Amino acid sequence: MIRVFKSGEVARADILYRGESGSTQAVEDAVADILADVKKNGDAAVLRYCEKFDGVKLAGLRVAQADIDAAYEAADPEFIRTLTMAAGNIEAFHKRQIRRNFVINDTPGVVLGQKVTPIERVGLYVPGGTASYPSSVLMNAIPARLAGVSEIIMVTPPAKDGSVAPAILTAARVAGVTAIYKMGGAQAVAALAYGTESVPKVDKIVGPGNIFVAAAKRRVYGIVDIDMIAGPSEILVLADAAANPAYVAADLLSQAEHDRLATAVLVCDSEALAGAVSAELERQIPLLPRADIARASIDNNGKIIIARDMAEGVDIANEIAPEHLEVCVDDPFSLLNSIRNAGSIFLGKNVPEALGDYFAGPNHTLPTLGTARFSSPLSVDDFVKKSSFIYYTKEALGAVQERIVDFAEREGLSAHARSVSIRFEDGQ
Repeated sequence: MIRVFKSGEVARADILYRGESGSTQAVEDAVADILADVKKNGDAAVLRYCEKFDGVKLAGLRVAQADIDAAYEAADPEFIRTLTMAAGNIEAFHKRQIRRNFVINDTPGVVLGQKVTPIERVGLYVPGGTASYPSSVLMNAIPARLAGVSEIIMVTPPAKDGSVAPAILTAARVAGVTAIYKMGGAQAVAALAYGTESVPKVDKIVGPGNIFVAAAKRRVYGIVDIDMIAGPSEILVLADAAANPAYVAADLLSQAEHDRLATAVLVCDSEALAGAVSAELERQIPLLPRADIARASIDNNGKIIIARDMAEGVDIANEIAPEHLEVCVDDPFSLLNSIRNAGSIFLGKNVPEALGDYFAGPNHTLPTLGTARFSSPLSVDDFVKKSSFIYYTKEALGAVQERIVDFAEREGLSAHARSVSIRFEDGQ
């Protein structure tokens, strides 16, 4: 059963507690060995790990275009329609994020600017295992395509028969993925980071995964860029006394069913609502196909915190900095400016988190583990580089040479100073 606290009774450490989320030394050691093996032995190592961890002996890693096309042609037309509508919403939202080059030429002889360049090749990790996530394909691939990434390389674990879930293949075609490889876990991250005989080396790896994937991404950062180290899923529902307890419980369970380590929190201003939501959780959990996962999440990591009022509730939410924040009050916009720390904010009593997961348009790849205090959802910005440029005529440089020389000499860097002054010595 979910634990219930009054705000004055719960310690800060318990407010921030999120259950098990970090790696272990055993995981780190295993991942280090896998990375080294794949770096040295390439495809042979990846195929060996596919047999060991996925239980399938593959002849090759790449998914044939014919298999992608066949999955698309065999898909339910209504599912394709849903994917296409969701992709359109995601594209419309992320188009607003596209950055442009800019140039400043306010001073004679001086041109300054910023040049935006797409990352050339990106690796997209799509989880497999207990569930498949075509939504993750859309959310990661569409911003990359809009940014101008020329190659989007997707990896996903194969099933026991060596296939990839048709829904994943269909979503990849809708989203514009360039190539798909059947591999998962740390070995897939290694293949993307180092390259193999059949897998091209990428410049950045994005997408969620389990603790082995997260540990591998952490280790290869610097060889490639990564989006973030994602922890288990989180939801915080901030609700007033008039909220519907059945809706609130359902929303909490929408994240609890993801993972035994997922965290679901209700912050409310009503003991009556807290009790009603607790009872609803007990009623709804047995109805879920993934009831055992949801039960473990709610019992081990879930909590209800009863705040004195909504202002204190917002303070608690800001301290937790959740991945998903639902604001289930009658006037959610009155609280919006007070919310400082959240990955994605769902405003109102008819905006379940699932709306954002699948359809609305904003990205569902979000900061977890309190990192919403300083980081942001995945966006088009994650797939571009920004370079500044500077141009000065000799006359423009001469007008500021004494300032630069003075600055450099005060830092004790005489060669810096000399590189400017030499241009204005006699005969130069």
